[in-house]
Amino acid sequence: MPGWPGHRAGQHVDVRLTAEDGYQAQRSYSIATPPDGERIELSIEMLPDGEVSGYLGAELRVGDELELRGPIGGWFVWGPEDGGPLLLVAGGSGVVPLAAMARHRARAGSSVPARLILSARTEADVFYREELAALAAGDPAFDLVVTLTRERSPSWKGRRGRVDRALLEEAGFPPEERPRAFVCGPTGFVEAVADVLVDLGHAPELVRTERFGPSGA
Repeated sequence: MPGWPGHRAGQHVDVRLTAEDGYQAQRSYSIATPPDGERIELSIEMLPDGEVSGYLGAELRVGDELELRGPIGGWFVWGPEDGGPLLLVAGGSGVVPLAAMARHRARAGSSVPARLILSARTEADVFYREELAALAAGDPAFDLVVTLTRERSPSWKGRRGRVDRALLEEAGFPPEERPRAFVCGPTGFVEAVADVLVDLGHAPELVRTERFGPSGA
């Protein structure tokens, strides 16, 4: 994107489509890439009746032009200079801005302790599965915990079930370490996780949330 002013990990853009008859539709999508010059990447979940996601996933072709507004958001962002520990909790496609933070941390060579707890329906629904697993395998300061809520395959040997109090206590950071927590996903998921974190003793001002409509967890 020539002229892109740059962005911070966790920000998003508004994408607007305009039909030949003038009809317009607009949706917000998190930026998946860490700060990377004039290049950005969006990871978009295809929804069955998604007016915009359906077009972007099935009709968009190289050379087509889109209207983008952004970068947007200055609160749900993180950079290595912000310190840690860093606790990332994602539901479904809510992992996109958190993956940008994990990628930014890795690219910057940061040693800030970080943990990503990711809930998805099935193994096939885990965004960036191989990349995140590789990050965790190559960095002792980065932990990845994946839990699946609807997986039926016996080949899955990992965790099952929703992100609950027990999982956050076990896989998260102790409140006294004052981690910077970022929670993203469907509204119900985000509210439940944020409430548990505060109930466990995490400072409310350090728990930042971003939510969207029904989706992945």
